[in-house]
Amino acid sequence: MRSSSHLVAALLLAFPTTVLAQTDAQTASLARTLKQGVAPAHRVQAARVLGDSEDPEALGPLCAGLADEAPEVRAAAAKALEVLGEPGALECLEARTDEQEPSVQRALASAVSATKALRARPARVYVMLGEVKDSTGTLSPELVKLTEARLRRKLFQRGAELAPAKQSEAEAKALLAKRKLPGYRLLPEIRPGSAGGLKLSVVCMRYPGKQLLGTVEVQGADAEPGDLLAALVPQAIEETAASYKWK
Repeated sequence: MRSSSHLVAALLLAFPTTVLAQTDAQTASLARTLKQGVAPAHRVQAARVLGDSEDPEALGPLCAGLADEAPEVRAAAAKALEVLGEPGALECLEARTDEQEPSVQRALASAVSATKALRARPARVYVMLGEVKDSTGTLSPELVKLTEARLRRKLFQRGAELAPAKQSEAEAKALLAKRKLPGYRLLPEIRPGSAGGLKLSVVCMRYPGKQLLGTVEVQGADAEPGDLLAALVPQAIEETAASYKWK
């Protein structure tokens, strides 16, 4: 719902368990298959699904897959890293200077080129992301930190440049004026959901000021907290981008 001065965009989602399964638990299972699967075809498929997962936790297993004994698996891991779109993949991709198989060399070159382009892409918005607040009192610090990492990754994918934590107001104003970027402050909070699950709320303000623009809320149930949050993060950022018309 929207009003002229205060925007509140609520997206209340009841994710089915089959959708939420494409998160932490499956990433761990796929990582094991990629590392230990007997058949190369199974390891290739695991790499492909990890690449499509949009999970930052897939980066490590896919980088390790670049050293697989089977060239088709190494090529699949390189292609999956390109699809994953994780800026941190560049280091492990460029480290494979000893690769001799032409098909793998081509996959590596394509992934390196795409990842460099991703890193060099001009920002569309400038975002100060606040610390994730856990209002449930039940989540582990590790899960809260992982949720923040996922928020940062999704923001980067959405074209945001992230402001440093201790940036002064004067520094922010100067940068925004020079770069001609809109500035936003996002304050994420994890709260109990109305259906017994979790709700991810993101308060959006102007940055470096504190003019309140509105709130985006996404909600899910019927899954483990880690699975819920992995599914809610991209929904929250996409809804935020749509609500405030990030180009």
